[in-house]
Amino acid sequence: MNFIENISAFQNIIYIVSSILFITGIKMLGKEDTAVKGNFLSALAMFTAVAITLIDIVNPLLVIIGISIGAIIGSLIALKVKMTSIPEMVALFNGFGGLATFFIAWSEFYSIPDNTFQYVLVMITTYIGGVTFSGSIIAYGKLSEKLKIQKTSLITKFLTTIFYASLIYLLYAVFISKIFVPSFDFYTILLILTLLGGIGFVIPIGGGDMPVVISLLNSFSGIAAAFAGLLLLNNVLIVAGSLVGASGLILTIIMAKAMNRSIGNILFVGYASSSSGTKSEETGEVKPISVSDAYLILENSSSVLIIPGYGMAVAQAQHVVRELGELLEANGTEVKYGIHPVAGRMPGHMNVLLAEANVPYDVLVEPDDVNPTMDTVDVAVVIGANDVVNPSATEEPGSPIYGMPIIEVHNARTVFVLKRSMSSGFAGVQNPLFFKENTRMLFGDAKDSIGGLVSEFKD
Repeated sequence: MNFIENISAFQNIIYIVSSILFITGIKMLGKEDTAVKGNFLSALAMFTAVAITLIDIVNPLLVIIGISIGAIIGSLIALKVKMTSIPEMVALFNGFGGLATFFIAWSEFYSIPDNTFQYVLVMITTYIGGVTFSGSIIAYGKLSEKLKIQKTSLITKFLTTIFYASLIYLLYAVFISKIFVPSFDFYTILLILTLLGGIGFVIPIGGGDMPVVISLLNSFSGIAAAFAGLLLLNNVLIVAGSLVGASGLILTIIMAKAMNRSIGNILFVGYASSSSGTKSEETGEVKPISVSDAYLILENSSSVLIIPGYGMAVAQAQHVVRELGELLEANGTEVKYGIHPVAGRMPGHMNVLLAEANVPYDVLVEPDDVNPTMDTVDVAVVIGANDVVNPSATEEPGSPIYGMPIIEVHNARTVFVLKRSMSSGFAGVQNPLFFKENTRMLFGDAKDSIGGLVSEFKD
């Protein structure tokens, strides 16, 4: 065995080790007490895989410079990003993962051997990578509310048409262009249509569905990476891409199920058209409550369910929420935290915030755990959540979100809703919970309101 073969064998051994670290790290992310270690192992696996690849690269300095620039940019983002912006950051990460595979496929196109399998791989990898990149940029814009385009606008319809055209052109590139070689530069056209198609794929989807779209795009980025690994004959890239692709797809299915909708409905219909009925107009009066009155009710409660939402993240109120929970428990109250699978614009967002505030994981409950006994809950405290507690989903067959599983706080004896205003949720659907007889609105910044309750308990 010559020197080059020895190096190749050594690389493959390290790739296997890295793959094992990837699998172990992802497995450890499933539990709160091992999540940090799992994240570290996954990062170590990627670093090891990249480092060992440098051995047989002609110009490793160029790669090291690229890694250094990426590390600096990534570190700055990680240090500066707010918890409320994590979904947008994930969207960008997905996008740039897709862009990387897009560039890999592009570079491989001009050196494809006379191999049909490799040729098809290049076409598909180009398409999936490009759609993931441009689609993720649109998802970022929608999540951050920097991009607001009506589904019925001409530009949306035009770009959606381009998306379908890009799919047809992909079929042409895969099945026909190899047999009947065109006289024009068909691959450049594919590159352009792919990027425009990604925009057309995501732009008509409503903002309330963006968490599912991000999960799906995350799966796409993994699939594209696995295909790129096949192009480069890189084992660790195949394994890592397959893990991301499979886990992203599973998460997408779980989220769609949590919304009681099919993936096809989310991608091609949306909230606004998911029901043929019309939204009813709400009647009744909103009943505000003061911090001191809310304290008196909480002090005499034997059970409290806290439902955190995006508003808690915006207010950065997780620490005072945990302090309020501890004070309630010290007062003899049973405290639980209701977590909806799609709360906070991203799965796990609320779990991460509460874990950051050292809220025990065993007091977090899902809708199926708490809904059957909701009528025994003395007070449900809704902190900035909206769509996931909207009773229209169970009470109004004509509502756009009818059938979506929710945390049924309207069945609790008393409900406190902490909001800045009467605005609708991310899905744009009015919430009749605000007008229920057992609901009291505690207006203001969530952190200030919860802080006021904490002060009342301490006085």
